[in-house]
Amino acid sequence: MIDIALKKKLDGAGGSFELDVALRIEKGEFVALSGTSGSGKTTLLRMLAGLEQPDSGDLSVNDTQWIGRHKHLKPQLRRVGYVFQDYALFPNMSVKENILYACGDEEKTAQMLELVELTELASHAPATLSGGQQQRVALARALSREPEILLLDEPLSALDPALRAKLQLELLAIHKELGITTIMVSHDMAE
Repeated sequence: MIDIALKKKLDGAGGSFELDVALRIEKGEFVALSGTSGSGKTTLLRMLAGLEQPDSGDLSVNDTQWIGRHKHLKPQLRRVGYVFQDYALFPNMSVKENILYACGDEEKTAQMLELVELTELASHAPATLSGGQQQRVALARALSREPEILLLDEPLSALDPALRAKLQLELLAIHKELGITTIMVSHDMAE
């Protein structure tokens, strides 16, 4: 279970505002958060991952406090998989190397390549892949760390409508298969 009670002042297109999130997410749930650009969706994910500090609040994951009055668990100690909006793949590494870098385990890397159906493209550079294939590499890399929480930051926004619909189904199937608590943010209500 994830208990979120975080606040942070932000500057948006309409001026300054306070992001105030109070939310409880049960283990294994898939939660989709939607909002306009600049509403704080990515900031929330970054706070959950430990990449950004809230101004105040608490965050507990499975009865372990990650953020509190005098506590801020380092990002590398959090079991979080993060798929960034731009996928953030290493351009100088192959598909396999991108995944292996995250987990350091050849067997786990092979499993992830199979899960996202990219075994045949393991030696390819990310630049040679389609947007959907790059998204699946980023997902495999995030999952290879065996996270407690999977964070998806507008993972389908750069894709054409047909590929977006296909990958929505793939994400849901992977979520059901692995049972990882997943939080996805999007500005697209249909997503």
